[in-house]
Amino acid sequence: MAKEIERKFLLADEGWRGSASSSSSIRQFYVVAAPDRTVRIRIRDGQALLTLKFGAQAKARDEFEYPIPLAEAEEMQAFAVGNVIEKTRYHVRHGGYLYEVDVFGGDLEGLVLAELETPGEVPDAALPAWLGREVTGQAAYYNASLALSGRPAEPS
Repeated sequence: MAKEIERKFLLADEGWRGSASSSSSIRQFYVVAAPDRTVRIRIRDGQALLTLKFGAQAKARDEFEYPIPLAEAEEMQAFAVGNVIEKTRYHVRHGGYLYEVDVFGGDLEGLVLAELETPGEVPDAALPAWLGREVTGQAAYYNASLALSGRPAEPS
């Protein structure tokens, strides 16, 4: 089991693109999506993972992840709750940290989020300028919420 501290941000601009080192296409869906737990299937680069997350805290949750056969993952998509999420994930290094920038497609087209997962806290002063508003703890930006409810309304 791994504990993660996860921070999530909207992006202020495209300044991250010049530092992107790799990208991959991801398709993911949920078979369980409750406030304190999710069960997700993610298909990436011809491989499938089953991920279970437990905990109601926004920043730190218990996570278990297991490889599963691709054919079984494809079959389980029939049991998805909500919509299937499609996105391209970019890896971006800044200040010794790895950021995952997700550019969403399909029904979520136009949404771009950056995640920073670390074993400890990262001071705000160490964050890159291309990050925008922090949305950590805002349930509307959880992937499970995006699958169930779609794109969040922009604040006025």
